[in-house]
Amino acid sequence: MTTTLLRLATPADLSAINDIYSYSVLYSTATYQSEPSTDAERLAWFTAHGAAHPVTVAEIDGQVVGWGSLSPYHPRAAFRHTVEESVYIHHDFHRRGLGRTILLDLLARARAIGHHRVIAAISGDQEPSLALHRALGFTNAGRLNEVGFKFGRWLDLVYLEYRI
Repeated sequence: MTTTLLRLATPADLSAINDIYSYSVLYSTATYQSEPSTDAERLAWFTAHGAAHPVTVAEIDGQVVGWGSLSPYHPRAAFRHTVEESVYIHHDFHRRGLGRTILLDLLARARAIGHHRVIAAISGDQEPSLALHRALGFTNAGRLNEVGFKFGRWLDLVYLEYRI
């Protein structure tokens, strides 16, 4: 594989970010969202992020092939040092180590920013994602049984946490 460039996302990346995410919305349980985001919704999401909550992209040969973000875990002030991470990879680039690369970068950014905990909320049937997070030091924080319903079946949500 050629060299992967990790960088902060810009508004010019939003179409690629939305395309990658929309594929997961339509064909995967990686997200419990059931309808793709509009361009306006994706722009609002991006605008809500800032220095303490970066959005990054992974680029190979000029193509955005994955993205990650740190988002506020909860709007109440006492949670301000806890973030939720998201990582999504273009479906043609799965199983190449990009998820690991992006997640390690997000953890380094969280540390540099001064966050204390990183939360991951992962569908219980997403074994590769659960394994990746555990391999990088995330620990189990809880499981909510049958809280999501997608593709005609009930899904469990697994919470993992990482202490910076």
